[in-house]
Amino acid sequence: MPTKEEWKKQLVDNAEQQILNLTDSDKFKNYLNTVAKFHRYSARNIDLIYSQNPEATQIAGFKQWKNDFNRSVNKGEKGIRIAAPMIKKLTPEDQKRLDTTKEKSIVGYRYIPVFDISQTSGEPVLSAKDFVKENLADHKNVTNLYNELKNYLNNNTDIKVSEKRLSELGGAKGYFQPSTNEIVIGSDEPDNALKLETLYHEYAHSQLHGLTSEFKDRPRAYQETQAEAVAYVAMQNIGVDTSNYSLGYVATWAKDKAVIHSALSEIQQVSNKVIELSDGLTKQLGLQEDPKEPEHDLKKLSAHDLNKSYQGLQQQVQQATSPQQKAQLKNQLNDVHQEISDRTQKQLKAFAEENPEIKQPDPEYDQSLKR
Repeated sequence: MPTKEEWKKQLVDNAEQQILNLTDSDKFKNYLNTVAKFHRYSARNIDLIYSQNPEATQIAGFKQWKNDFNRSVNKGEKGIRIAAPMIKKLTPEDQKRLDTTKEKSIVGYRYIPVFDISQTSGEPVLSAKDFVKENLADHKNVTNLYNELKNYLNNNTDIKVSEKRLSELGGAKGYFQPSTNEIVIGSDEPDNALKLETLYHEYAHSQLHGLTSEFKDRPRAYQETQAEAVAYVAMQNIGVDTSNYSLGYVATWAKDKAVIHSALSEIQQVSNKVIELSDGLTKQLGLQEDPKEPEHDLKKLSAHDLNKSYQGLQQQVQQATSPQQKAQLKNQLNDVHQEISDRTQKQLKAFAEENPEIKQPDPEYDQSLKR
């Protein structure tokens, strides 16, 4: 079985590999091509869009919807007005007056209509939601661990964790506020596993991107990649697979392999810290036994209990949903199998010594049966 340190590193390495696999998929490459078609709007235009339609997600003009996406604006839809620059070709007099050598310049702005995808109909358009599936299904004991982690942070750190209704969070599941060192989580999130995962995510932000944190100046794509990867690793460590949510979330933020690799190379220390914190809390809740030496443990078991353990582990391996959990269980299964095999060989050897008259198998014949 891997040591605790090997296990923690394995979780992070596996997270990176799975995210990279996703970014290699044809579907994800098509998604990036789709993203590239949408204009990047200025902060002023983003404010204008939000003030007119807070639910808007993907914006394009009337003709662009038709030409680039094979979609039509629905009849009767009211456009969202944004500011578009008016560009004029400069005369020599204009260039002299403006003290510039540029041939063209912005001379003013006009308001033009654009439309959100919700105002259009036609062919499907890939979006981040195609890679981020939010129903993680509830898991036993997840609620208890969420409350324990929230209470621990409030009582033992300078971080304050509070809750607000999702409707007050502007579409987010939670957020971290560096200026006040406060984490806010959506109180009415119906999926308890996602609620715990969000708390891990925001806690990772507090450790990696707080006002005095080492990586506070990383670009937003780095920060979200790091925080979500830590959350994914933390959930994998307690046996809850959030890959349907986390891997897509990371991929749609990071978008390319260089960002993913660079961002994840910096999270090992925080991932280790979160795993150790979770392990301590799960022990307090009685959800985890103290680690024992497998070899010492197995040798104490009776033959009946050893066989029972083997059968139970076989069943757990078949039911395991996450690759890491399955690999850990298989290692445990191999340890039990090895102990059973060693005991059987000892018994056979003892029997052979007590009964020398019984002919032993021919070594050459025995070798021919092996494969």
